[in-house]
Amino acid sequence: MDTMRDRFAPVLSRLLDEDPRVAVVLAEIGTAQFTQAQARHPDRVINVGIREQLLIGTGAGLALTGLRPVMHTFASFLVERPFEQVKLDLGHQDVGAVLVSAAASFDWPAGGYTHMAPGDVALLDTLDGWTVHVPGHPDEAETLLRHAVAAGDDRVYVRLSTQSNREGLPVDGERFLTVREGRSGVVLAVGPMLDAVLDATEGLDVAVLYATTVRPFDTAALRRATETAGTDVVLVEPYLAGTSTAVVNDALHDVPHRVLGLGVGRRELRRYGDVEEHLAAHGLDARTLRERIRGFVS
Repeated sequence: MDTMRDRFAPVLSRLLDEDPRVAVVLAEIGTAQFTQAQARHPDRVINVGIREQLLIGTGAGLALTGLRPVMHTFASFLVERPFEQVKLDLGHQDVGAVLVSAAASFDWPAGGYTHMAPGDVALLDTLDGWTVHVPGHPDEAETLLRHAVAAGDDRVYVRLSTQSNREGLPVDGERFLTVREGRSGVVLAVGPMLDAVLDATEGLDVAVLYATTVRPFDTAALRRATETAGTDVVLVEPYLAGTSTAVVNDALHDVPHRVLGLGVGRRELRRYGDVEEHLAAHGLDARTLRERIRGFVS
């Protein structure tokens, strides 16, 4: 099966052909996948080299001319390194753009901590007006990328990962999906975490919600689930643990509730290992998730 990033370049290349407003800005990474598109659209496929601050500034400039820029590189170089430009060139100037990342929290362990970004969504949470998509399958990534590009002048972050669920679901870029009904708690699985959550909760009387768009947060879906499943809520996110705890508290502010935020820990893991070993070390494997979820909801 192809990865989310494998799907990204062909889909965006088609969008470049279809929509004269679309542009793509790269910072060296991913340029080989856009060679043909650049030949067809040399004015709308731009490689700024290894200059991530310029990547965002160039995209903002294109947006000011009326184009719909899509900026792409690894998450640590797209959100963390040029954060000042994301805050000012896009946010302060109130222009729209689409940021599409790769490498997620630890998709390339051999790259070391410079190529990991477990704090990206939490960092964007400090800014106003961002939509955040976290697909869990290449089919969902294509759907959400198309939503992002078509989203007028909104600021949108699409977080791609090599981690994937076995099957894609019919996501719409807005609402959570109810995957399993239950009466003893709600488990919210984000993006690539769904399969592990379903394995971990097999036989447990909990409701499972699936989120691929986490900002804006689907408050209505969570509240509906708690009406029958109760107000013990477990978040399982593929980035920094507790990133969405505050929005869950806001969603349930008027009812007694408990929240357990599971995700990537703050402690840096200094051995490369592989993705599965990182998942286990952060307690995001199905066995550890089951222990923590069962202990919380019981």
